[in-house]
Amino acid sequence: MRLVFDCRYTRVGRHDGISRYTAGLVAAVARRHDLTMLISDHRQLEMLPDLPWELVPPPTSAREPLLALRVNRIRPDVVYSPMQTMGTLGRRYRVVLTMHDAIYYTHRTPPRDLPTAIRLLWRLYHLSWAPQRALLNRADAVVTVSETTERLMREHRLTRRPITVVRNAATLAGMAPPADGTRERVLVYMGSFMPYKNVETLVAGMRHLPDYELHLMSGISAADRARLTRVAPDARVVFHDGASDEEYATLLGRATALVTASRDEGFGIPLVEAMSLGTPVVVSDIPIFREIGGDAALYFEARNARSFADAVRSLEGSDQWQRRSAEALRQADLFSWERSADALLDLLLRVADDDERGTATT
Repeated sequence: MRLVFDCRYTRVGRHDGISRYTAGLVAAVARRHDLTMLISDHRQLEMLPDLPWELVPPPTSAREPLLALRVNRIRPDVVYSPMQTMGTLGRRYRVVLTMHDAIYYTHRTPPRDLPTAIRLLWRLYHLSWAPQRALLNRADAVVTVSETTERLMREHRLTRRPITVVRNAATLAGMAPPADGTRERVLVYMGSFMPYKNVETLVAGMRHLPDYELHLMSGISAADRARLTRVAPDARVVFHDGASDEEYATLLGRATALVTASRDEGFGIPLVEAMSLGTPVVVSDIPIFREIGGDAALYFEARNARSFADAVRSLEGSDQWQRRSAEALRQADLFSWERSADALLDLLLRVADDDERGTATT
């Protein structure tokens, strides 16, 4: 099987969620099977493994609908993309596309770093399920990152193609929890400040946790910082405005818990990152967090600041923190790029085999 892996969604300088998914999967799959990466910027190679690559137009290019004509020259048997928007007109190969979540059908504000024209198209695209169905049904098979999203896809009949769950995972390379097990009354939030992330509930909850310190790790605008400060002016909140993986892991390693009050998510990589260091997670009670956190997590009502504070306080019991920490480590073992690569490669081989036998997905 000649395999091509679309790595054009890899960020330059620092991963976001889809970029990390791409890099984690391509490295793990490449340890099992030869492949060629598609990139659209040479700088992306700094974030990717040392593998053969081809330079093609970026996903936001006006030439994207005709990308397949360029990819045909590589003569792949199967192309895998970590997104569903890859151009496929005129393709002469099998293709597997990915849908991560359906957040933007409920929360239609697009990511702020997209160009204005793309943001407008983003809003129009999410007004109906029809465009999503059209994109996914072009594929020979579809991947998603969680059972929660798979159920949603089936509920809304988003594709006639077979769906395979290839879970997200997390890697904080070279990091480990403190050998002496010491922790501080520190709470860590890693994520954006978009409205559905509901960070206000965390900040409001700090009124009930005056002996704790909440660290907000991600880059933040002046407007969001001012807005959150007004929620609880006297709360102990630290704005990092961006942090390296090493800084983030070090803080997680001495924290009481990772916390998030999100009302919706496609996955939740920070939960796995925290649990892999033995750090308990205190999270809003939504289906995807139940799937990821299992019995290891502590849950609270998403819009209830007191419920959040009570969940944090419950870790103060005599052996509560130690028990939750041990359960977190066990739960984190369920998520690895190696397992995800096995699932993806098995799917890709089956898709390629269908092509050799001349069978088509309808």
